[in-house]
Amino acid sequence: MDVTQQVPAIASRRSLGSAFRTLRAARWIAVLCLAAGSGACVLTQDLPDPALDVPTQYKYAGKRDAPPSLDWWRGFRAAELTQLMEEAQTVNLDIAAAVARIVQADAQARQAGAALLPSVSMAGSETYSRTSGSSASGLSIGGREVVNYSASLSASYQLDFWGQNRDALQTAEETANANRFDRDTVALTTLAAVANAYFQVLASQDRIRTSQRNIASAQRILDAVKERRRAGTGTDLDVAQQESVLANQRALVPPLRQTLDQNANALAVLVSRPPESVRVLGGSLDRIAIPRVTPGLPSELLTQRPDIRRQEAQLASATANIGNARAQFFPTIQLTGNGGYQSSALVSLFQPHAAFFQLVGSATQPIFDGGRILGNFELAKARQDELLQTYRKTIIQAFADVDNALFSIKQTTIKLQLQRDVVAASRRAFDLSEQQLRAGTADIVTVLNTQLTLFQAEDALSQAQLARLLAIVSLYQALGGGWEPRMEKPVNAL
Repeated sequence: MDVTQQVPAIASRRSLGSAFRTLRAARWIAVLCLAAGSGACVLTQDLPDPALDVPTQYKYAGKRDAPPSLDWWRGFRAAELTQLMEEAQTVNLDIAAAVARIVQADAQARQAGAALLPSVSMAGSETYSRTSGSSASGLSIGGREVVNYSASLSASYQLDFWGQNRDALQTAEETANANRFDRDTVALTTLAAVANAYFQVLASQDRIRTSQRNIASAQRILDAVKERRRAGTGTDLDVAQQESVLANQRALVPPLRQTLDQNANALAVLVSRPPESVRVLGGSLDRIAIPRVTPGLPSELLTQRPDIRRQEAQLASATANIGNARAQFFPTIQLTGNGGYQSSALVSLFQPHAAFFQLVGSATQPIFDGGRILGNFELAKARQDELLQTYRKTIIQAFADVDNALFSIKQTTIKLQLQRDVVAASRRAFDLSEQQLRAGTADIVTVLNTQLTLFQAEDALSQAQLARLLAIVSLYQALGGGWEPRMEKPVNAL
């Protein structure tokens, strides 16, 4: 075959090979696009449905549907309580620690977002070297000095075909959001603790004053019994019985003072001050206004309670993490580039002939890893399922908390009304028995019974007042404390 016949044949084979390579490249591009498209379809997931029935109204709620205000504690109309609440929001150490966790989560989100952007680094160097001037014969042949200068710029970027880095970023961002809701949960718990401790202080002060009045009454009865003994109408047993009543009333005061001091110290811890620097004036539960608490609609509770929003954000983070774990089954495509200048003379370092560059594209496909990637994927799915069940339980518990608080308010209100009737009747019976004692017509046993009944009824009244206030605080806490989503510093990872 001559040369003129070989040229078309060679050209034909070259064109056929070129076409084959083009077809093969097109096929790989199609496979990559299909995988990328299917990966994006698989990795883009909505949150799983908790599949819960939201009640239309609370079991023990009225027809009022307005949620509580943000500064719900002002409804009690206690200036000292308001001051303590505002101070706790500013200086409480638990809240400060929760804020620090937000900063940590934001930093981790920025670290995760860095993988979506190329990394660029610059380097420069000066190398000085000298060769030996000694020969094999031992004669000096003169050394040689070499100086090299270089300046380079390197860049690398991972193509996020399968959304692995995007899902990692979303995981970190949702975790940061969960930490924001955690801060609000801690703040709500702290404010409820301040209110409870303050009302405990007031209740202790009321009970101490009641005990002091009862001590005075018991002393007055004791004096009357002693007069009857001197007059010959009373006995030593009567005196001893009344002395026992008086001593018992005095013994009740130290535990009440201890409770008062403990709750005052608890307030000091909540406002992050030494107990010696905190003085709680308190006052009386009788001067505390009773706010009109409205629970709102059950459907609003899903957005009112920060702990529910926190669990929702954690579930979203776990869902995104599943996409990240699934993407690890696919190849990793990396692009790197390196370029710069290199010269033995500094004056010619940035000349065109001193330039160099290198571009590299690489793909890494995991083949066998002993089940590490599969185990990580199954772990991510199990973690999502765990958080889904926790999310569902948090919602169910929230509805139960509101119903429990509403029922507690109802029952403690009834109890308080009945206890006031008990105190009024006991007070009237005691006054009558004291009058008859002084007139010499009352039996000492009757006087003892009526005064003990009154003392117990008055102490129970203070406890009933405290129970109703604590129930109201528990309702505010169950409703989210009038909280509303406030993302003052949303995470910005990119």
